[in-house]
Formats: sequence, structure tokens, C-alpha cells
Amino acid sequence: MTLQDLQKLFPESTWHQHPNGGGWVENTASVEFSAYVGPDALVYGNARVFRYALVSGNAQVYGHAWVFGNASIYGDARVYGYAQVYENALVYGDAEVSENSHVSGNASVYGDARVYGNAVVYGNAVVYGNAWVSGYISVHGLNQWDGKNEYTNR
Repeated sequence: MTLQDLQKLFPESTWHQHPNGGGWVENTASVEFSAYVGPDALVYGNARVFRYALVSGNAQVYGHAWVFGNASIYGDARVYGYAQVYENALVYGDAEVSENSHVSGNASVYGDARVYGNAVVYGNAVVYGNAWVSGYISVHGLNQWDGKNEYTNR
């Protein structure tokens, strides 16, 4: 993506390229030098990416989301709202983590999976396929949610 492309999509925003990876960061967002933002990745809004976190591929982190520790967001994944992804967590493919949800530990969210609401995915849990995890539910340990159902606790 070029600066001209960004200016068409976000005409009111100003952007810079992150020195560690060359990805695009809106000036309202915060990305530490130790983090990596790949050339096609976007970080915008009031999002924060820090420590050794990685955002690459066509991934986007935006809103008030935080990605930190050794977490990785890649592929076409989206992390937004007030979501937090941290420690060694992975979010990739077309997965989305949003609202007030947290993904941490060695957890993975991938495929077309959605984690939202106040859901927490942690430990070695895996959420994948078409799974939707939402509400005030926690997925942890060695649980695997495969997308055959929607798991909601409201």
C-alpha cells in the first residue's frame, strides 16, 4: 500500500512508515521501535503495538487495541476496538479479535474465527475455523473450538 492509497482511504489522517518493517502507522497510533510492522500492515486510530509484537501481511490493528509482548498478528487478521493480544498469542488468517476481548499466553485464533465481546482466550487454547467466541466466556488450557458452533455466554 502506498501513501497515496492511504490518503484516499483515510483523507483526514497522516501516516508514517515504521522504521522496523516499513509498515504504515497513523500518527495517532503508537508503535515502539522494538515492534515490527510489515510493509503491507496497518496500525491506526489510537492503537498501540509495543515490546516485540509483530504485525505483518495485510493485518490491521486499530481503534484502541493493544498488541504487545511477543504476540503476532498476520495474514489478513484484524485486532480492533479495545481488544488486547499479548504474551505469545497468535492471530492470523482472516481472524478478528475485537471489542473488549483478550487473547494471551500461547493461544491461537485463526481461520475465520471471531473473538469479541468480553471473551478471553488464553493458555494453549485454539480457536479456529468459523468459531465465534463472545460474551463473558473464557477459553483456556488445551481447549480447541473448531468453528462448528458459536460459543456465547451473556
